[in-house]
Amino acid sequence: MKTIDKHTINEIIINKSRFICLLYRINNETDVDEILSKVKKEYKDATHYCYAYIISTIKRFNDDGEPSGTAGMPILNVLENNDLDYTLCIVVRYFGGIKLGAGGLVRSYTKAVTTTLNNTNIVTLHKGHKIIIEFNYDKTKLIDNLLKDIKIVDKEFLETIFYTILISDENYHSLENILQENSLTITKKESLFI
Repeated sequence: MKTIDKHTINEIIINKSRFICLLYRINNETDVDEILSKVKKEYKDATHYCYAYIISTIKRFNDDGEPSGTAGMPILNVLENNDLDYTLCIVVRYFGGIKLGAGGLVRSYTKAVTTTLNNTNIVTLHKGHKIIIEFNYDKTKLIDNLLKDIKIVDKEFLETIFYTILISDENYHSLENILQENSLTITKKESLFI
């Protein structure tokens, strides 16, 4: 399985219509709703918000008022042809006054996504976990040393410290054992692809 490594945006103009392609790495359908809502606020005067996404076996697309099959399905086809998963693609269109016809729309939406993917790093997904470790301030040096080769995505300093980390499935059990040996525990664990 593959996905994009980070959010990417690209714009093309075809016959005076603007096609703004936005690619996102997502984990679930809730992410889709949140991102779509933000995009509609950011580009509030756009004509269409066409999109497609793939999350494991879930594949969805939406033409958002374009003629049936001319926007969402072409976007989905590009994602599928690139073996992408856990990926959302939204193409925002500002109508430029010239009708493109069904074939022109399919080509335009396909080109918008393909061009954006050419500017995006595609990475392989691995089974992993997002975990949160809670510990006291006196354990900071120990934790930082234990996690020196692990991606820490968030640090929260309250009465105790919370580190949110992403770790591969293969490294999870050894980290869990090391934490237990040091009387530390994982307070939250979520399986996902990293």
